[in-house]
Amino acid sequence: MPDRQHIGPDTKVTAFGSCFAENITKHLSTIGYNLAKDRAPEIYVSSIGEGLVNVHSLLGQFEWALEGVDPPQGLWHGYRAEEYGCDERIREQTRQVLLDTEFFVVTLGLSEIWYDQETGGVFWRAVPQRHYDPTRHRFRVCSMAETKAALARIREIVGKYIPGAKLLFTLSPVPLAATFRPIGCVTANSASKAILRAALDEMFREADGVNSDLFYWPSYEIVSDLFFCRFGSDGRHPHKEIIDFIMQLFEAVHCKSGRTLEQVNVLYQKARQENARLAAV
Repeated sequence: MPDRQHIGPDTKVTAFGSCFAENITKHLSTIGYNLAKDRAPEIYVSSIGEGLVNVHSLLGQFEWALEGVDPPQGLWHGYRAEEYGCDERIREQTRQVLLDTEFFVVTLGLSEIWYDQETGGVFWRAVPQRHYDPTRHRFRVCSMAETKAALARIREIVGKYIPGAKLLFTLSPVPLAATFRPIGCVTANSASKAILRAALDEMFREADGVNSDLFYWPSYEIVSDLFFCRFGSDGRHPHKEIIDFIMQLFEAVHCKSGRTLEQVNVLYQKARQENARLAAV
C-alpha cells in the first residue's frame, strides 16, 4: 500500500506503455481526472502510448523529450507500420507534458525486441515487413539485467528533471499473441513476463522511496492469481469485470476520490461470482 493517496482530480497524470495503460487512462479520465492523453493527444505517449511495449521504447521517450537524445531513424512505427519521426514540435510538447507530470504510470508489456544491428537502436514494435533488412535487423530477448538497467534509468531521469513526481510501474497481463523465438508462444510469454517481473522486483528491493515515491501495481498478479477464467474469447484480454475491478481498486488505493476498499471488495466478490460462472460454461 502507498503511504497515502497521491492522486487528486487536479493531479497531472501521464500513463503509457503496453495496452493495459489505456485502461487506467480511460478510467481516470471517466471520473474527471487530469490525464496527459486528454491534455496533449498528439504526442506519441498519448497517440501510441499503449503501443510502446518494451523497456527501450519507454525509456526512449524520456531520453528524447527530456535529454534531447534523437534515436536512429526508422525505428518508430505504429500499429499499421506508419512511421513516426522525431518531430521537434512533438518533442517539445512531450517535454512539457513530462515536466508537468506529477504521477507517472508506466506499463511494461514484453521482453522480445527487434533492433538495428548497425546502430543498436531498438524498434518500438516488430520491424515492418517493407523495411525489413536481413543484413542489419536482428531479434533478441532483453535480459533481466538489461531490463532492470532501463527501468532504473527511467527513474533516474524522472528524479533529475521532475524530482517531485511519483512513479508507478505495472506489468500488463496481456500475453504474447506470437513469438519470433523457435519455441512455443505460451513458453515464450512465460519467459517474457518473468524477465520483466523479476527485473522490477530486483529494482524495487534495492530502491529507496518505495510506497512513497515509487510504486508497483499488481495488475498482472490480480489477473493471474485471483480469477478462474482470466481472458475473453481471444485468449489475451481480461474479461470486463476483471478490468473494472482492477481499475476501481487502483482508484481506491491511489486516488482521493472517496472510493473505499470496502466498496471495492463488494465489487470483487461480484466479479468472482461472474468469473466462476464463465469458467463453468
